[in-house]
Amino acid sequence: MRDLDWGIPTLLEATDLEHAAALCRTLGFQFVELNMNLPEYQKWDIPLLQGVASCHQIYFTIHLDENLDMCNFNVRIADAYLQTLLETIKIAGVLGVPILNMHLLPGVYFTLPEKKMYLYNMYKDRFLDRLREVIELCEAAAQGCNLSICIENTGNFALPFLQEALELLLQSPLFQLTFDIGHNHSAQNADRPFLLQHENRLRHFHIHDALGGKNHLALGSGELDLLWHIDLAKKTHSRAVLEVKTVQALLESVDWLHQHDSR
Repeated sequence: MRDLDWGIPTLLEATDLEHAAALCRTLGFQFVELNMNLPEYQKWDIPLLQGVASCHQIYFTIHLDENLDMCNFNVRIADAYLQTLLETIKIAGVLGVPILNMHLLPGVYFTLPEKKMYLYNMYKDRFLDRLREVIELCEAAAQGCNLSICIENTGNFALPFLQEALELLLQSPLFQLTFDIGHNHSAQNADRPFLLQHENRLRHFHIHDALGGKNHLALGSGELDLLWHIDLAKKTHSRAVLEVKTVQALLESVDWLHQHDSR
């Protein structure tokens, strides 16, 4: 666990901010990743967040809503997601949040007899033009912030049109990458080539074990080469969320780390 900041995810057993922060500190971890899919984190009580962070000597990262899609063809929907992102960037600046974690959605697809037709690929110019607008607005909102918006792989980084979108995002120093090691494993390592090709842009990891298509398992209960991934996180000076789903799995995973990652 040396040379790497570790965080806990928002657990359903510990959605309360004080509870989560206390658990994080008890484990000797450095941060809590707040999940904006939950109702608790739709509005930000800045004094409360600052007070809890100071009391427990931790900090926060933020996992943006998994449905966040600023490129939706419905402008009202897209703009609502965009405003959510821009407001969260400003909050991150106030709180000193270093990482916003974000999924890059491939959008709706039509299933034809021989293949899937992704609408963002069919209307790629429109998709990428909107993404350029998003990048410009995010950069303006993040001025003066020590912040990275990290795009998390969800098994879709091999899609050529999505790789083009990722390359566009990575032209901006504001955007970096999250390596979710279980998502990659469940996608038969589909995401790994792109991530390793852009190793210098890795800033965040979601660490959990996996077995076949099952993700978010306690460390040591799956088939991943966990130490290889942890070494990569250290090499790239990233942060790592121990992204399991229960307190028990978290405790088991911390025990595994103490036993195996003492280098």
